[in-house]
Amino acid sequence: MKENLNKALEKPGISVWQKVKKANNRGDFASVFMLAPAVILLIVVSVYPFIWVFRYVCYEYNGITSYFTGTHNLVRAFHDLTFWKSVVHTFEYAGLKIVFIIPFALLMAVFMKQKITGSELFRGIYFMPTIISAAISSMVFAFIFASYNGILNAVLRFAGLIDKNVNWLGDTKTAMWVVLIVAIWGGFGNYMIYFMSGLSSISDDVYESARIDGANGIQTFFRITLPLLSPMLKVILMLAITGAFKDYEAIMVLTQGGPNNRTQVMFLYIYQLIFGSQTGSSPQIGYATVLSLIASLIVGLVTAIYLFVSRKLDNVV
Repeated sequence: MKENLNKALEKPGISVWQKVKKANNRGDFASVFMLAPAVILLIVVSVYPFIWVFRYVCYEYNGITSYFTGTHNLVRAFHDLTFWKSVVHTFEYAGLKIVFIIPFALLMAVFMKQKITGSELFRGIYFMPTIISAAISSMVFAFIFASYNGILNAVLRFAGLIDKNVNWLGDTKTAMWVVLIVAIWGGFGNYMIYFMSGLSSISDDVYESARIDGANGIQTFFRITLPLLSPMLKVILMLAITGAFKDYEAIMVLTQGGPNNRTQVMFLYIYQLIFGSQTGSSPQIGYATVLSLIASLIVGLVTAIYLFVSRKLDNVV
């Protein structure tokens, strides 16, 4: 049968299987040719910088000259109280942000799914902060919370709620809460869209059956919406955790980590070391490299713990 197929389809001396092999070779070459730009770009912007980071772990580098320091950077990292306080502040910031932004985004998604006049307009309004530059929006909030000519102080004084201006960004008691307000305002619209995507996958027949059985809105939310939304909720929580631990742009614009390092977080501290804005000295890229690796390990460990716990909960359920 193989000989008959060769006679029917091949030229003399060339088998069908050789033709197939040549075609596969041409296909492999085309695939490699099309993938080459993406692979080169991945190596240039991801692999090489990752190797470059490890290169300067044992060096002090200011962007021009470098010299070997051995384990000095690592020893300094473990004795750097400012960095470890920034780790604590990062956990505080991330925890508070997640506690507020996830329930708020979920409730707004459920509300926006209702057939209310103008709901599509409000969806766009709530999502708009996510497409605005964090630096620009933070500058706007800096004017709002300014201590002397801020809009918030003016409104509160006009309403008779305060007698003198409040230094919202310069007080250790209020600075973190201001940063959290800006973060929640800028991020909840994104998570709201994720939740709305998950809600759209739930069939209306399920809600109709619940209404026929006499379930009210609260019972429907906790016994139908949340259980069916749990796969999407796990993904959103993971994105929220990793995103909150890496936030620093708004904090950099609003407080630069102050007052008295009250809003200093890990990646802001590393950024300031890299660009020499922490102490006004030259850039400390070698030391910042070590801190960036430690910060990455912390974020990776938190994410791994979350994935492990969520998997265990799945098994229990």
